[in-house]
Amino acid sequence: MTREEKSATIEELKEKFETSPFFYITDSSTLSVEKVNKLRGLLFEKGIEMRVVKNTLVKKALESAPADKNYAALIDSLVGPTALMFTEVANSPARVIKEFRKDAKRPMIKAAYIDTAVFIGDEQIDALGMLKSKEELVGEIIGLLQSPARNVISALQSGGTTLMGLLKTLEERGS
Repeated sequence: MTREEKSATIEELKEKFETSPFFYITDSSTLSVEKVNKLRGLLFEKGIEMRVVKNTLVKKALESAPADKNYAALIDSLVGPTALMFTEVANSPARVIKEFRKDAKRPMIKAAYIDTAVFIGDEQIDALGMLKSKEELVGEIIGLLQSPARNVISALQSGGTTLMGLLKTLEERGS
């Protein structure tokens, strides 16, 4: 790889890190070509981009980012074969990896970056998989907001029939 190609790759990675709020650093070594292709297909279906890049280039791209991004915590994870997974949904890669590992031992999660939070190690896969996506959170909030209104409407409707029944009974007694 020439110096210009390395510089171009670093710039590409910088831009990718800037625009991706969620990414995973994984190790998919020891997977056969067939299994890697299968994994890539599953990731593609979920809108996840997988890239295999040299650790030194990833490190340079991460180091050039502002300190408030908290990328420094990821640097120690850049050891051995590395594949990056970029996504728009924080929990998608963890769920795909977990499902994929029913038939394989890899990929392993070295680290994950979720909105400035850093998760280190493969033992974080369950926590990452349980994260809620933006759509799931919005749905829950809407459900919570609608719940009190439903309760009030339900109470008014049941109370109305009870009140009408009570009035009818009082009217019949009075006659």
